[in-house]
Amino acid sequence: MKACSSSALTGLVIVAAAAAIFFAPPPAGVAVNVMHTAGLLVLVMGLWATGVLPEALTALIFFALAVLFQVAKPEVIFSGFTSGTLWLVLGGLVIAEAVRMTGLGERIARAALGTRVWTYPQLVTAAVLVAVALAFLMPATVGRILLLVPILAAVAERHGLAPGSAGHNGVLFAVIVASFQCGTAILPANAPNLVLAGAAETLYGVQLIYAEYLWAQFPVMGIIKGALIVAIVCRMFPAQTRAAGEAAVLQPISGAEKRLAAILLVSLLLWASDFLHGIRPGWIGLGAAVVAMLPRVGAVPVTMFQERVRFGSFFYIGAVLGLGAVMLDTGLSRAIGEALLQVVRLEEGADAANFMSLSVLSTLASMIVTNPAQPALLAPLAGSFAEAAGWPIQAALMTMAVGFSTLLLPYQAPPVVVGMQLAALRVRDALRLTVPLALISVFVLIPVHYLWWRIIGYFSH
Repeated sequence: MKACSSSALTGLVIVAAAAAIFFAPPPAGVAVNVMHTAGLLVLVMGLWATGVLPEALTALIFFALAVLFQVAKPEVIFSGFTSGTLWLVLGGLVIAEAVRMTGLGERIARAALGTRVWTYPQLVTAAVLVAVALAFLMPATVGRILLLVPILAAVAERHGLAPGSAGHNGVLFAVIVASFQCGTAILPANAPNLVLAGAAETLYGVQLIYAEYLWAQFPVMGIIKGALIVAIVCRMFPAQTRAAGEAAVLQPISGAEKRLAAILLVSLLLWASDFLHGIRPGWIGLGAAVVAMLPRVGAVPVTMFQERVRFGSFFYIGAVLGLGAVMLDTGLSRAIGEALLQVVRLEEGADAANFMSLSVLSTLASMIVTNPAQPALLAPLAGSFAEAAGWPIQAALMTMAVGFSTLLLPYQAPPVVVGMQLAALRVRDALRLTVPLALISVFVLIPVHYLWWRIIGYFSH
């Protein structure tokens, strides 16, 4: 009862603050539409950040209010639905459900882990590697976590790590955090990546290329960060493994699994070679989803589309992209950008300082609006940041991805919270991993990332 009243009070405060801004007389030189957009921004971001309402419902509220109050033209408000990225989300929802439904995801995880007894560092390393490998095949972080947590929990028990023990918790934290943070380095693997890609296309006409994104981000955010997760987990959650039971025998691979594996392999090859053929990731993902549901050819019945696919993420990301387009169209993003530039102080030619400032700003933004909405808040400002730093717009956008790959508190990333609830893990235990990882990321990995971009010449890309 107290939780309900607290949630209602929070919602009322957000609505009151948004209404005050929306109906306030605009300052001199500021258009009325800018104030209206600012009020809408406070309302939507506040509801997303606090979780007072489901994300999809907040998305529908945005669409309804933006159209009713004529904040922008409908083609701007609904521009996210013309983005290939949004259709990649839909394809990802279908593929993720197909991977779970056919049992292919469990087979991949079990095959990767094998049946032998691992040492604790080996087990943690294997958990991270499985999380990263599955991120290439299953473009939905929550789906990967929901799939892997029960499997890894059983594997940990088979290695003598009792539920609730430090070692058991360490294995589960490793797979949950790696699923999100390392997945940030793979374009279709995380919702914030997709929001960023969609915003880049919708706002600036810039298409983020799968292979280019992987080359720029994965060596540091994927490989080095994955190794860092293993090292911190082994240090903070020390344990020793021992044989404690036999794993269940895998059944022979089914025809549906074979067909889905072939579809995923072709999709992965097409994503990785998009710089050659020019087919955008969204259309590849959508095509894979369609083929997966085709009678006889596919792997799952088409009824799965109506019965098991949850469309909340589709409308949520559509609203996030639409909000960014409205901010840009009304001039609010430029006003916020000019204000932030007074604080951040980007200077042309000071690439190292600019990279550090934007990465940290992006990291801190996720503490305010949570991770999925973070690119929606910052992407409309990328033009101002790029102009001040003397960078191409793509470098400014990709720097934001470096920032949102850093997770300080679990609540910043909803998939991490879902995984912790599923595994019955405590927040104070999670902080033993996320806080050191965030500090090392800011003071070590971000500078290393800058050096990597220098080596590959990304700032002049």
